[in-house]
Amino acid sequence: MEDSPLRAYLVDDEPLAIERLERLLESAGGLRIAGSATDPAQALEFLNGESGETVDVLFLDIQMPVLSGFDLLSRLDRQPFVIFTTAYDEYALKAFEVNSIDYLVKPIETEQLARALKKLDRLRPIVKPDWQRDPELPALLKELAASLRGERQDYPRRIASRVGERIVFLDLDAVTHFLAQDKLTYALVAGRQNCVDQTITELERRLDPAKFLRVHRSALVNVDWIHEVNSWFAGKVILSLKDPQRTQIPVARDRVRSLKARLGF
Repeated sequence: MEDSPLRAYLVDDEPLAIERLERLLESAGGLRIAGSATDPAQALEFLNGESGETVDVLFLDIQMPVLSGFDLLSRLDRQPFVIFTTAYDEYALKAFEVNSIDYLVKPIETEQLARALKKLDRLRPIVKPDWQRDPELPALLKELAASLRGERQDYPRRIASRVGERIVFLDLDAVTHFLAQDKLTYALVAGRQNCVDQTITELERRLDPAKFLRVHRSALVNVDWIHEVNSWFAGKVILSLKDPQRTQIPVARDRVRSLKARLGF
C-alpha cells in the first residue's frame, strides 16, 4: 500500500508568493495542499482548529506584519514540520534553531523545493520528534519573534570557565571561538582551551547572534576574529582566524549560506 500524500498548508503575506509556491508544489507532486493564508491570524485559527490536525507540513514565511512566522509557531497548539520561506538569507540560521526541515530563499526555485521535499519524504512514516514536544520550544520561538521585531535582549559580555575549584571569567571579545570536543565545550582564548558548562547549542542561543556565528555543529565562531574565508576542492569552505595559531575551522555545507550573508560576500 502506497503512502498517502502529505498535507501541506502555506502561509505568506504575499499572494503572488503563495500562487508561485502552489504551482511549484503541484508540478513537483507528492503533496496535497490543505489550504493557504496571507493573513497569519487566519492561518493560526485554521491550524489550531480541527482541520489543522491533518496538516503534516507548514510552508511558512518568516517576516510578516503583525505576526511573524516565529510568532505564529509560538501560538500553535500542535507543532507541524516546518519549511521556512524567506526573502532574507540572514534568517536561515534562526530557522534552523527551531529545527525546521529546511528553508527556501525567495524567489523559490525548483531545485530548492525539490531538496526540501526530499528531506521531508525521508521522514516517513510521520513521527513527531522529541523537539516538537520540548517544553522550552514556545519560549525559544517567542525570543526569536522578539529579536525579529528589534527587541534586542542584553547579551553577556563575559562567560564563566571552571578551572579546578576556581571559576574564572573570560571576556567574550577575546574568545575566538567555541569548540565542542569529547563531550566537553571549550572557549578558545589566544589558542588556550577554557572549559565552559554550556553546550554549543546553548551558547548559540545565549550569545549575541551578531557576534557569534555557528559554522558547524561543533563550532561557534566570533566573527570579529575571522581573518579570511577559503574555498577548497568540491565546495569545501574553511575559515582562517586571526589568532596567533591561525586556526582553521571547516564550515558545514548547510551553514555556508548563513556565513556569506553574515559576512556580506
